[in-house]
Amino acid sequence: MAPPEISPQDLGFALLDTQRTERTGYPEVVYCRGKTVDQAEAVMVRMRELSLPVLGTKAGPALAERILRRFPERVYDETGWTLTIGNVLPPEERKGLVAVVSAGTSDLPAAKEAANTAEFLGSRVILITDVGVAGIHRLFARLPEIRKAGAVIVAAGMEGALASVIAGLVAVPVIALPTSVGYGASFGGLSALLGMLNSCSPGISVVNIDNGFGAGYQANLINRMWAERPQAEKTEHCSAIVK
Repeated sequence: MAPPEISPQDLGFALLDTQRTERTGYPEVVYCRGKTVDQAEAVMVRMRELSLPVLGTKAGPALAERILRRFPERVYDETGWTLTIGNVLPPEERKGLVAVVSAGTSDLPAAKEAANTAEFLGSRVILITDVGVAGIHRLFARLPEIRKAGAVIVAAGMEGALASVIAGLVAVPVIALPTSVGYGASFGGLSALLGMLNSCSPGISVVNIDNGFGAGYQANLINRMWAERPQAEKTEHCSAIVK
């Protein structure tokens, strides 16, 4: 009896979801933490062999170095721990605008994971850093840029107040991204998560602690709908919220 045929998607330890683009519009993303370097590399290599763009999240430098040997075009962000080979859309075809706002420099790992995810999926992104509530005048100086976006991601640790403030100043959805930044009573980001979940500002949705990928994916979906709105309608919207 002939051995059963093994599909190119079956790696033994993983079964690639090569139809995800047809179902959702976007390819499977590789969560690298918890995988060995060999496993993560094998998944990424097979995806490229199948002509799929690759985004790896929580990717360490050892994996990035290994992938560089095979794919010199790979892009690694050591702050956001993201590793990309190709993109869903080339940079010149990215659409709309996602604003990623971080309260402090310490929130950058989650913020950059979110920004890199949204860019990989096809959104234009602006990253605005270090505008937390302790120096709120810094935020006001950047509001004109933030208000041009179709979706806003706010990465904040400590008490997570920045998401509530921004949601009260813009007229588009805000994705609150709690980070694990903070002293002992922040409980590894739980205080920021609860603060964001309990916000009195409408228009906020909340992802899990340090889940920059989830925030970037959600913002891209919203931004894609925003980008498809007629330009005249978007101009009228932006003019109204500045008044």
